[in-house]
Amino acid sequence: MNQPEQVNEIGASPMNVDMRALPRVGQALIEDGAITIAQLHEALRRQTANSERLLLGEVLLQMKLVDTTTMLKAVARSLEITFVAEPSAEADAAVMKLLPEAMRREHRIVPLRREQDVLVIATADPQNEHVRELAQRESSLRVRFVASPEDRLDAMLSDVGTEGAVQEKAQEIVNEMLDDSKDGNFTLQEKQIDEMMGGTDSDDMGPVVKLVNFAICSAVEEGASDIHIEPDDGKMRVRFRIDGVLSQRMSPPWRMNAAISSRIKIMAHMDISERRIPQDGEISVRVNGRPIDLRVSTLPGKFGEKIVMRVVDSSGTQLGLEKLGFRPTMLDKFQKVIEQPYGIILVTGPTGSGKSTTLYSVLNNFDRTSINVSTVEDPVESNIEGVHQAQINPKAGFTFASALRSLLRQDPDVIMVGEIRDSETAQIAVQAALTGHVVLSTLHTNDAPSAITRLGNLGVENFLIAASLRGVLAQRLVRRICSGCAVARELDESQKTAMGIYAYQTGTPMKGAGCRKCRETGLKGRLGLYELMVPDEKMNDLLCGTCDPALIRNLLREQGFESLWDDGMQKVLAGMTTPEEVHDACRH
Repeated sequence: MNQPEQVNEIGASPMNVDMRALPRVGQALIEDGAITIAQLHEALRRQTANSERLLLGEVLLQMKLVDTTTMLKAVARSLEITFVAEPSAEADAAVMKLLPEAMRREHRIVPLRREQDVLVIATADPQNEHVRELAQRESSLRVRFVASPEDRLDAMLSDVGTEGAVQEKAQEIVNEMLDDSKDGNFTLQEKQIDEMMGGTDSDDMGPVVKLVNFAICSAVEEGASDIHIEPDDGKMRVRFRIDGVLSQRMSPPWRMNAAISSRIKIMAHMDISERRIPQDGEISVRVNGRPIDLRVSTLPGKFGEKIVMRVVDSSGTQLGLEKLGFRPTMLDKFQKVIEQPYGIILVTGPTGSGKSTTLYSVLNNFDRTSINVSTVEDPVESNIEGVHQAQINPKAGFTFASALRSLLRQDPDVIMVGEIRDSETAQIAVQAALTGHVVLSTLHTNDAPSAITRLGNLGVENFLIAASLRGVLAQRLVRRICSGCAVARELDESQKTAMGIYAYQTGTPMKGAGCRKCRETGLKGRLGLYELMVPDEKMNDLLCGTCDPALIRNLLREQGFESLWDDGMQKVLAGMTTPEEVHDACRH
């Protein structure tokens, strides 16, 4: 800080002081009412007497006259730059990557946005010209500093993405593997593969084993639902599906494909010598003490076998209904449906929309000590205590229909049928519902009203549908806004137009600024969008008549039926997800 040309006497009246003679930071603090002129003069006296050549701000902090935020605001005013209290609210994840992570961490700076050829950077040390020059050279842009509290910047800098770390660790394992092939030729025979993996008697894991294990552990830790291992022309990639979106995590050399494929086949009890036809298998592992099942599928291709592993985490399907994203009014309504003493309850939606998780949550809602709960599934997704679960085996003649027919002789109270796929299963399920059982199942339809049409197409008479159907829940999954970097957002005109009447209702739309927790995407985790159709007397009258889908939809509109889109928009206003997520989900 520049020293003042003259120092007035301590305690001098402001009327007798030339403010222009005071340091600009001191002027700003006095104008803000943070300190008095007398306190500023005392700080200047201590600064002059101190042999450590402290800055004026450091002296004021030592005297506990101001806090760091107040001081930084004054510095920003003195430099005529903007003070940004919450830099995460303005951060753009794509812009942040214009500077290397190591540089951001070392100098504690966070790029916020790009304004044409200017890069706006948040820093707690806006007077550091050396850092400004470094950032300009690295980004090839002019740099403009804004001032932000150090603790806010530290929080953002600690929240860096995990993708780089995963790739770096994978590359270490790859390098170890390549070291074993001095000439770069990595065409392995089966004995060599077994030796590379450490063999069954080896105490040390080989690099292929390490790489496969690392991929599985990383996928589980990141909450991935699927692992895709894909050979291409001269290269290879490993992608994880997280919150419904695929993103690349590793890039092993293509010549590792045979070794990786064989290792996974061994774990899944497949035939490692068979590469011409698809194979299916299962792997059971424990990751951090959690039992994880992997459903493995291989598919031959032009450049090698593609492998997809579906990650089934038993703990992830043992959710309560209240954790799935139901709004309170919708949850109360659905609870009343599943409390009915008999009838069929359907959950509809495309593959991957969370139907199985919803059904498992419903099963957990029942008191399984006093009633008999049984399921027929393909495959069994998760083990539920107190529930008998049967997995169909079509090759042995054990189909949904035959399993359901046998199950009805087992004195069940609640039956879950994984999916109604054919006419026979539909007929038996409806008859079971009419004879005093609660039947839960799924259908592949786009919305709730379409379930009635689908049952009719499967040969169920309209009057039977009216007598047995208790409710249809249609659902989709959307990504949640990350709780670690959620900030309020302003909707532009196009977004307001897309939201319709909901754009003008009370609420606080949010967005994720991007952090380590969400891998800089601003989104983490998923929640459901729901529409619930509960047939009443008027609808049953329609069902017993022509069962015209258009008439059913008109009746629902008159009754104030809330669609998937309506539910999604209300969750946008509640700050749970984004308009873009809802639009994408409701297109399907």
